Amino acid sequence: MLISGVQPFTMLDYPGKSAAIVFTAGCNFRCGYCHNPEFVLPELLAKMKDSFIPTEAVFRFLDERRGLLEGVVVTGGEPTMHHDLVPFLGEIKRRGFAVKLDTNGNRPEVVAAALSAGSLDYIAMDYKTSLSEYQALAGALASRVKIKETVELIKQSGIGYEFRVTLVKELHSAILIEQMVKELAGARCVFLQQFRPATTLNPAFASYRAFSAGEMEAIAEQFRATVLEVAVRQ
Repeated sequence: MLISGVQPFTMLDYPGKSAAIVFTAGCNFRCGYCHNPEFVLPELLAKMKDSFIPTEAVFRFLDERRGLLEGVVVTGGEPTMHHDLVPFLGEIKRRGFAVKLDTNGNRPEVVAAALSAGSLDYIAMDYKTSLSEYQALAGALASRVKIKETVELIKQSGIGYEFRVTLVKELHSAILIEQMVKELAGARCVFLQQFRPATTLNPAFASYRAFSAGEMEAIAEQFRATVLEVAVRQ
């Protein structure tokens, strides 16, 4: 695993649990509004390579936190890019921690392997846009077939999960949002997130606009027609 950082404590990133966050390096998407470009772009990762954290050091840290933390969030970048992700998750689980995986959903075979191994307790998948627009937003490696497959895997997983949708005025038209509502129909939980035009992978996105709180709530009502639980995150 290429581990670019560890956040020792959070009460926000794993619903209902105190947790640490492990950040993996690299991503197979190139979303312009990404707020962690240092964990995504190869040229920025190259500058960080000497500060990557050995896997053994992460396990030592977690061993010291047994009884103090309930869970571990593995995020990125995109964790499913790493060939040793599933055994890594298994080692965390073996130490007694609940495991949450954040993913973009582009590698359903890895998600399926982790579920089959019993290494996951919660999954959060970022659902970027309607399936028809995925490559336009996330880049040439994005596969709408694989995205759809992962959505169905997660729905049927039997564990806790959420889909997260970051909404940007310049990207998410009313028609596109209607398509997303249909594509996520039957999901248990969707969180809508306001775009934050601060640090972005593509500097042009810094001038893009967030929906207002009222607009976000109106969009949430659309999703509530087909999704059990819908909430807006500021």
